[in-house]
Amino acid sequence: MKQETFDSVLRSTWNLVSKMYNKEASKFDSTMATGFALLSIDPEGTPSTNLGPKMGMESTSLSRLLNTMEERDLIYRSQHPEDGRSVLIHLTTFGKEKREDSKAVVLHFNQVIEETLSPEKINIFFEVIHHIKEKAQNFEHFTPILKTK
Repeated sequence: MKQETFDSVLRSTWNLVSKMYNKEASKFDSTMATGFALLSIDPEGTPSTNLGPKMGMESTSLSRLLNTMEERDLIYRSQHPEDGRSVLIHLTTFGKEKREDSKAVVLHFNQVIEETLSPEKINIFFEVIHHIKEKAQNFEHFTPILKTK
């Protein structure tokens, strides 16, 4: 296809952003996924069941990531005080430090973008992205209607 499509531009842009974040995370002996998880965990604790949907990860991948983070002393788990069946994910002191590193990288990247685009263009970007997200969430027809001969 010669014409760019919305999904190809989104995918290639996300791949570049992901590479950039992984390159930055490697400076901290980490990964983008770990940084994203650190930013997604509330400092007061987050139910493990809320983390997957919040991060857009499947439970198997999330479980592997959390196990690695626990081995690296970034998080610890505890029983939810109100629901004994649920587990809360907490940041350790080291995890909180690494969360600040991740936050600094994300905020710096946002600052660089904000310095190079007008507020109007930023607003249009978010408007378009929210529209695409809404359409994807409510998309019912995955197969185009093909004309028959």
